[in-house]
Amino acid sequence: MPFVLGTYRDGSLRDLPFSRPVLPTPPASSSTTRSMAANEEDSALVRLELACSDLRTLLQSSAKLEKDLEEMEKKFDSIDEKLSTAAKRVAPLQSLAMAAKALETRINRAVSPALGLLHSFKLSESFQKKLIELSDKLSIEKNPRKRLKKLLKYVQCVDQLNEVINLVSRDGEPVIQKLQEVVEFLSRTKATDQYRTQRLKETLITLKALYESEVDAMRFDGLLDEALLNLQDEFEIMLQQMKHQNIGEQQADEEADQTLVSDLGTEMEVQVLRRIAETLSASDCLDICIDIFVKVRYRRAAKALMRLNPDYLRTYTPEEIDEMQWESLETAISLWIQHFELAVKTVFVSEKKLCKQVLGGLPEVLIWLECFVKIADKIMAVFFRFGEGVARSNREPQKLFKLLEMFDSLEKLKLEFTEIFEGESGADICIRFRELEKLLVHASSKVFWEFGLQIEGTSDFFAPQQDGSVPKLVRYAVNYLKYLTTETYRAPMAKVFRTEQMWKAGILSKPETDENLLKDAISNIMEALQRNIESKSSSYKDKILPHIFVMNTYWYIYMRSRNTELGKLIGEQYMKQKYKCAAEESAYMYQWRAWRPLVRLLEKEESEEQDNGTKATAAFVRGKLEAFFNRFDEISQRHARGYSIPDADLREQLREATVKLVVPVYSEFLNAHSKLLSGESYVSPESLKGLVGQVFNGTDRTSNGKPKRRDSKDTVPGRNSVSVEGELKNFRRSRSKSIDA
Repeated sequence: MPFVLGTYRDGSLRDLPFSRPVLPTPPASSSTTRSMAANEEDSALVRLELACSDLRTLLQSSAKLEKDLEEMEKKFDSIDEKLSTAAKRVAPLQSLAMAAKALETRINRAVSPALGLLHSFKLSESFQKKLIELSDKLSIEKNPRKRLKKLLKYVQCVDQLNEVINLVSRDGEPVIQKLQEVVEFLSRTKATDQYRTQRLKETLITLKALYESEVDAMRFDGLLDEALLNLQDEFEIMLQQMKHQNIGEQQADEEADQTLVSDLGTEMEVQVLRRIAETLSASDCLDICIDIFVKVRYRRAAKALMRLNPDYLRTYTPEEIDEMQWESLETAISLWIQHFELAVKTVFVSEKKLCKQVLGGLPEVLIWLECFVKIADKIMAVFFRFGEGVARSNREPQKLFKLLEMFDSLEKLKLEFTEIFEGESGADICIRFRELEKLLVHASSKVFWEFGLQIEGTSDFFAPQQDGSVPKLVRYAVNYLKYLTTETYRAPMAKVFRTEQMWKAGILSKPETDENLLKDAISNIMEALQRNIESKSSSYKDKILPHIFVMNTYWYIYMRSRNTELGKLIGEQYMKQKYKCAAEESAYMYQWRAWRPLVRLLEKEESEEQDNGTKATAAFVRGKLEAFFNRFDEISQRHARGYSIPDADLREQLREATVKLVVPVYSEFLNAHSKLLSGESYVSPESLKGLVGQVFNGTDRTSNGKPKRRDSKDTVPGRNSVSVEGELKNFRRSRSKSIDA
């Protein structure tokens, strides 16, 4: 490709390529071909000339442009030199501007907080005015609900004033310190004129004096302190107004639900109390707040319980309790059980709820639990010391049932008691609760076993009943055990035995069932009672009285125990074999000793069969009848004066058995000697039957021979009498040979 000369933009030359036109292939004619080639060459030359002309023009323009650029460069150099000179002249002014800006920033850092401090003083003044207005409105407001709303606004205003005063107290010294540094800097550097520096210095002095004189006064001697005192008074008054309702009425109504817990205050009252407590806590008055709360609520709780008239709690030492009459002590223990349950389930639950509602929002999370324990501690101590005094007093048998009632009530309250006195705060009260339970378990067990020892011990020191009646000890012991096996005392007594066994054998031991433990314990008492009876029966000199005594006593035990919880526990069959059979055997021996000799007087003899009809025989027969009635009269007198069969059923069965023993023999004797006794007056069999009945009707007497009044303790209502006749016949047949021998 051919090249032509050209120029760059800067005027330098360069080679420019151009294309030569491609000539078409000439035709076959030579003349035509030459003519066309000449025309094309001419055109090419023309174009070449034009290009050279343009190139020359371009070179000229490039040279001019280069000259202009050189002149412009000279002008730029001149401007740059002028700018450098100006910059050197402006540099000091720029430094002054930066210094002024730094000074302004430093002054603003001190002045802005100072302005904020002054604004806080203004806010404090406005809140104080507002407090005065609210205080005046509170003093004249009579409507309780409206007064609570105004009191809530008063508390809010106190919070705001306290917050502002705390802000002034916290930020005052740093603000004054910064302002003082600025004043010292301006004075030292003379960055501003003297007038302005002096004015700023005066402002510093005024602000410092205001802070030093007003802050402490606002915190301790001003309206804030007065407002806090007013809040303490309002706090105490509101707490005093929250009373336990219907405590006395619940005690009077036995069917009342004592577990019903009512709120001590309305929602608005609780809210106001909570806000007051939080305000006092934020104002470093937490100790005062707690003291007021504990003092007032303790008095309220104690006063509520005092409406129950718990005068018995004044007597609490074991010695004082031993001196109390049993009826008074029994009543006191019953009241203690009721009042203890009422205090725990009603009074203390309400007090705990109020403590949590009022003091639960304080920064000290568990402070409300400690306050509740302080309220309850003194009251519970009074209840505990009475219970401990009862448990440590003399172990008389009749106390067992009251001890079991106390123990059972504590067992039923144990779970709820632990929930109420939760955490470390209530640990001491829970420990004392468990200690009281241990004392009651120990005392109940001791009373029971010592009762058995007392039964055995009386056989050596007390004479048996002179008329063969049931001893008071037997009556007491049987009814004692019957009462003990009722539903009320059965479970607590068994739990006492199980607890005591676990203490002795260890927790990992396998104790017997409650029923077996109770059965074994009561069986031991019954065996001790039986030994006592056998011992006393052997001390009679009369040959008939021991049988009457054993018969009466065992019959009483059996009849009073059958179809009862006591009989079911020991076993009905065991009771029948042990006591009923012994009573029947003694009844047969009584009849044999008392009436069999009378019957033998009328039995036939060989002399009567041989000499029947003679005068001697008639006299002999009349002598027998006389001896018979003399002996009958003697037996009647002994029954009337010395023998007692208090049980009506037993007495009736003995009468029937005796009638069947004596009257048929007498009737047979009269029939056999009717000819000899013709014309003689004698007692008819029917009359003799009536006389025998009179003998047994007269045996319901006391040991001094006076007729004995029947009462509910000597009869068993609703029970069928047990027939002794068949058993007497069996004993007669089985033991006749041995008795005769």
